[in-house]
Amino acid sequence: MLAYTQTRRIEWGDCDPAGIVFNPRYFAFFDHGAAMLFETAGWPKPMLLQTFQIVGIPLVETQARFLAPCAFGDDVIITTAVSEIRRSSLDISHRLLKGDQLCVEGRETRVWAGRDPAGRMKSAPIPAEVVSRLTSD
Repeated sequence: MLAYTQTRRIEWGDCDPAGIVFNPRYFAFFDHGAAMLFETAGWPKPMLLQTFQIVGIPLVETQARFLAPCAFGDDVIITTAVSEIRRSSLDISHRLLKGDQLCVEGRETRVWAGRDPAGRMKSAPIPAEVVSRLTSD
């Protein structure tokens, strides 16, 4: 499966008053990783929306395990990859490491969303071209 890896320095604005990362910030890191994963597959978000005439790929479920804290100034590596693709949804995994130490594991489910005839958001099949690119190495 395709993966996107980023190196990120933890900034002061990511941290709580104790100087460690405020847990909701990890979800922002993961959301960025998911967007960059699609860009790595060849579709920056504006192009993805236009090419496939979708509303987006909204998040419908997420979870994280916080195993070790990260603090201001730490350099971390975040790897984002598709772990499963279904007809109209996909699971994306995230692993955040500080050196060799796994600090956070995250998982999310996103839905390929178009519009129904009444204009409401509705799940749609993920195109084969998208599946092919996301499942390539």
